[in-house]
Amino acid sequence: MNPVLKNILAVLAGLIIGSTVNMGIVNIGSSVIPLPDGVDNTTIEGLKAGMFLFEPKHFIMPFLAHALGTFVGAFIAAKIATTYKLKFALGIGVFFLLGGISAVFMLPSPTWFAVLDLSLAYIPMGYLAGKLVTKITL
Repeated sequence: MNPVLKNILAVLAGLIIGSTVNMGIVNIGSSVIPLPDGVDNTTIEGLKAGMFLFEPKHFIMPFLAHALGTFVGAFIAAKIATTYKLKFALGIGVFFLLGGISAVFMLPSPTWFAVLDLSLAYIPMGYLAGKLVTKITL
């Protein structure tokens, strides 16, 4: 396969699979750690209205969704890419970081969570996935 096409496929696969992992964890999150009574997590408005009821435990699954979604997406992209594997993994991390930044502006989360999420869930996970793939393929 043409290396350029394979690299494009790597990015698309990383974004799609990473997003799927992220949403899967978010969707099962409330069954693992139940939401506070009266919180509707099916809409942004429902989350905004009930965010003040969240305790620190309610932020565990969103953090895991962001971190693992980014890690898996970056791992897949780096694994499929023919060249610049670490750069592609970091690119996936940056893409998901941009989504995380937009989420911080859309949802009123506590500052501690925004800082933790933005600093540890995206670029570090992309880097870790990229380094893991380059170590495996060497």
